[in-house]
This record gives sequence, structure tokens and C-alpha cells, in this order.
Amino acid sequence: MRTLAIDLETFCELDIKKVGTYKYAENCEILICAYAFDDEPVKVIDIACGEQFPTDFVQALFDADVLKTAYNAPFEMQVLGKYFNKAMDTSQWACTMVLGLSLGLPAGLEQIGRVLGFAENKRKLATGTRLINFFSKPRTAPTLIRGLFGDVIQNRNLPQHNTEKWKQFKEYCRQDVETERAVRDRLALFVPPESERKLWQLDQQINSNGVLIDMTLVDGALAIDSAIREDALLQGKNLTGGRNINSNAQMLDWIEDKEGWRPASLDKESREELKGDTLTSEVQEFLQLKEVLAKTSVKKYQAMKDTACSDGRARGMFQFYGANRTGRWAGRHIQLQNLPQNHLDDLDIARTYVRKADAIALDLFYENPSNVLSQLIRTAFIAAEGCRFIVADFSAIEARVIAWLANEKWRMEVFANGGDIYCASASEMFKVPVEKHGVNKELRAKGKIAELACGYSGGVSALKAFGADKMGLTDSEMESIIKKWRESSPNICKLWRDVENAAKRAIKTAKKILLPNNIGFRLETDFLFIKLPSGREIAYYKPAVVNEDDERECITYEGSIQAAGGWGTNRTWGGKLVENIVQATARDCLAAAMLRIDAAGYKIVMHVHDEIICEMPYGKGSLEEVISIMSKPLNWAKELLLTADGYETEYYKKD
Repeated sequence: MRTLAIDLETFCELDIKKVGTYKYAENCEILICAYAFDDEPVKVIDIACGEQFPTDFVQALFDADVLKTAYNAPFEMQVLGKYFNKAMDTSQWACTMVLGLSLGLPAGLEQIGRVLGFAENKRKLATGTRLINFFSKPRTAPTLIRGLFGDVIQNRNLPQHNTEKWKQFKEYCRQDVETERAVRDRLALFVPPESERKLWQLDQQINSNGVLIDMTLVDGALAIDSAIREDALLQGKNLTGGRNINSNAQMLDWIEDKEGWRPASLDKESREELKGDTLTSEVQEFLQLKEVLAKTSVKKYQAMKDTACSDGRARGMFQFYGANRTGRWAGRHIQLQNLPQNHLDDLDIARTYVRKADAIALDLFYENPSNVLSQLIRTAFIAAEGCRFIVADFSAIEARVIAWLANEKWRMEVFANGGDIYCASASEMFKVPVEKHGVNKELRAKGKIAELACGYSGGVSALKAFGADKMGLTDSEMESIIKKWRESSPNICKLWRDVENAAKRAIKTAKKILLPNNIGFRLETDFLFIKLPSGREIAYYKPAVVNEDDERECITYEGSIQAAGGWGTNRTWGGKLVENIVQATARDCLAAAMLRIDAAGYKIVMHVHDEIICEMPYGKGSLEEVISIMSKPLNWAKELLLTADGYETEYYKKD
């Protein structure tokens, strides 16, 4: 099969970071196309200056015997599809960025070239951002050009405005193809299995399906939020004698005047700490107003408005392999993975007020209108006319997976009998019966927090991250919970040790190691691969076993550093590796379910964590069938007990 590498440069009035690929593609124009067949020299087509796409390029673009590749291929697929008014066949495309992500490498083309140690002639040119800002975006200050036949507003830079920069821009596009091809060639040995390719194709289909946005609700929410913010600013001005309560410097001075001492900060964490102090009523009122202004979740309404395409559907919300340590999806634009939950009993009534932009009614009937707006965010996703959503999610998927992998039999029996794992965990820990609404029910909360925090060798800090200290538990009580949890789950603790020891042996000896639960370890070139029961592998770049200060051996690898950002050396251990393995396996369960549900004729429009959302006409499909498909045993995990639950609705919500 021949390979065609492609890169495009475009112009658009819209900011792609705000509106996303799909809406951008609806409105952009192609300036330059660089391409190369196989190992042939890269060719550049200057579309902006009147050159046409060559016949061989166009034929290859729609030829099933030619594999098209690009870095972040969905961009090229959507833009070229709009240009030729014909959708690209995803089975004919491959995304080199996803290939890199599947190996734990960075997402950016410039960064991956640097991490892989490419020579300068194979790296992305550093001039790109400057040239893109010059040619691909509107001018920040449009120029008035007076002429014999009238005045013209010049709001963009064209090739003739700076021929030298245009020449550089064409070279930049050409070099991107060189770099993309070099990445593809370097990683060619590690192409994921065909099952992952099919899943990527389904991912593209789901991103293209999109989901309808209730724009009336969105506009109403934005209008009400604006009114709430204006009122809060006015109240703050009156409260503080004309000061701007959005100015931290002014407000720190004001609090010092009122209280006689000065807080170190007014960030979210500091404001929470201040609430626990004895404060004047004025400062307490200021903190309440600050919370109103600091509400960020309503920004999702603006993201919906920005992202929605011409037909009102938001698209491109999922990044395949966005979490490159596990292969889970990452959210884009609206960020479905962190939507606020809804707990209102009268969602329909609240939605009616917001759709009418009735701020007065919302304020009259609800104590906290801003909170209502947050709770309604999910409901802005609506099914098309004549359709409803079928929503189903796995039950306690990570707890089931880790019990299965560790062969913790009492846990598997709990799931087999339909029991509550939090109650069962508390009962096993404290050696007494625990029922959710019955005997020793107060212990369930400790069982729940232990389940959430302890499964991956978490300690006191992990318990605190899940709110153990806010429950009133002391450090010594938390240490006791950890001890009891580990004593009750010896096989899971053994799994941490087995995985860590196997990873160390694989790194040190370069030998293949297989654990009894079908988890395998191998070292190849610069990667440690961990094979999952599904057959998929997760990767760690440049692994090493090093000695820490206390001479204890530690596993390190290179990757993205979440806390600080950028690229660097990460430390990992048995519990963390098990977390990766469990979450990756849970992802594979979701992936298998999605492929089955799609094959059964369901239209998947969203998926969030372990939940799948289908949009189906009334009379077609059923919740019972979707649950049955999700609960069906997997051929690579026949003893893993999967169950799901769900509901049907015309707007998305947390049931």
C-alpha cells in the first residue's frame, strides 16, 4: 500500500482553540498543502496564489489503496472533506499523533521531534507560531486602504503583503510533512493492533456525529449569569466603598482594614480557609460574592456556543488516547469529563426558567441561582427531534477489574451476588455486618472512602484527597483504615508487589515476563510495554531502575509531568502501575462495549468515563438491549463480572 503524508495551512476568522476542528473546517480556507508519497520529496501546492491540487493527489485522496497520514489527522480530514465536499473515509487514514500518544510520547509535533532526538532537518520549524499568527489569523488591527474606487478594510495578511514571510510559510508547511513522516517511520514497529484502528475509526464517527445543543437554554443561562455577575459586582462596590472586588490587591487591603490582618491570598483554597475563621459580617458577605464571581462551570455554556456547528451540534469533543498512560479518552472544548452533577428535583421547571432567561423567577424560587445554572449544564445536551438518549454506564468498573486481576475472591463474590462493595469492604475491614440503610450503616462511608483511596496503595494523603479529613477522620484513624483495608485485601497488595517486581525485572534483564493473570512485561528499544489481558499494550518511554537516597530501587520513565507541565522524568511504583493497568483495562471494557453497541445499530454521540450515550429515534433500540450488550462477558475476560445500569431521557442528566 502506498502512503500519502499531508499537511495543510489555512486561514479562518475563528480561533480553532475556541471553536474546535469541525466548526473551524466549516469556515476556513486552505492556503498551502504539502504532501509526499512514500519516501519521495515533499511537494508544496500554493493554493492561496492560485495553484490547483494535482490530479495524482486528488485521485490518491479517495483511493482505498493509498493510506493517508497526518499529524492530528482529523484536522486534514475535515478541512479536505469540506473543500472537496466529500467526507473522508476514515478507514483510509491514520493519525501519527495518536501513534505517538499510544507510546506515551508528547502530543505536539515539535515536542515529539525533540524527545525522539531528531536532527534539525527533520524537526518542526520554530518559526511556525509567528507565521501562523501572520497569515492564518485575522489582523489584530485591520488596516484602512484608500483607493480610487473606494476604501477597503484589510483585515488579514495575504502572500503579496510579505513575500519573504510567505516563502518561509511554505517551507514551514513542507517541513511539517518531513517531521510527520520521520515520526511515522521511527515508530512504525509499534503500530497498535487492528482492534485499536477500528476503535479510532469509531471515535472519528462519534466525533462527527456530535450532539445537539439546546441553544435557547445556553443563551438564557449566559444572560442570567451576566445579570448575576453584574449584580454581585454592584453589591461588592457598595459593600466595599466603591472598590472592585475582582481586584485582589484592593480586596486584600480592604480585608486588612476590616480585620486588622492580611490574608496571604484570595485564591479558592485561601477563601475556604478564611470561612473557618471568625470574620466580620462584611468580610463574610464579600466571600459569598467572590464565590459567585469565581464560578467557572458556567463557562461551559460559552464553550457550547463557541463549538456548535451550523446545524447546532457540538462536534470533536473527544481525543482518542488523550490519556496516553492508559489509552482513555480526553475531553476537548466543552470537557465532558468534568461536568457538574445535578441534584435538583425539578429539572424541567428550572430549565423552563433558564430557557426564558427569567433571572427574577430563578432568584425567587432558588436560594443559589448560580448553582442552578451549574446543575443544568448537562441538560443543554439534547436529543434531536423525534429521538431520545439511551444512557448506560458500567457499575463499579474499576473495583470489579482490580478484584478480577488480583483474584480477590471475596470481592468477586460480592459482585456475583449483586452486593454493595462499600458495605462489603467495611464489613471485611471491621469484621461486622454493614448494611447501607441498616445495621452499622455509619461504617459504609469509611468503606467507600477506603475503596476510592486504597486500591492503588494510597496512604493518608490519598484518603485526604477523597475528603477523609473533611469527614472528621484524624491521621491515626486514617492509618487504621488503611491497615484494615490492606489486611482485608491481601491479594490486591500482592498484585502491587508482583507488578512492580515484574516491571523491574523486565527493565533490568530485557526478558519477557508474564504474570498468572495474563499481564505481560517486555522491554523493546526505548519502551517498557505492559500487555493487558485484552492484548493491548501500554508503554513507558525510556524506563529505568534507579536507587533513591535511601538506596531503595525506584522505577522511572520519561513523560508529561502533570503537576508542573512540560516533559521530564516521572517516578512510578507498584500501586501506580496497577492503577494504570486497571484503568487501561476498564477503558478496554468500555471500548469493547462501544464497538458492540455500534455494530448493533446504535448511534453513539457521547461517552463520559464509563458511561455511553446513544441518540436513537423513538421505537428503535432499548435501554435493556444496551445494558445487555455492556454486561456481556468479554472473550479475554470471561470471569470478569460486568453489569450496567441506565435510563432514557430527552436531555442529558445525571440520573
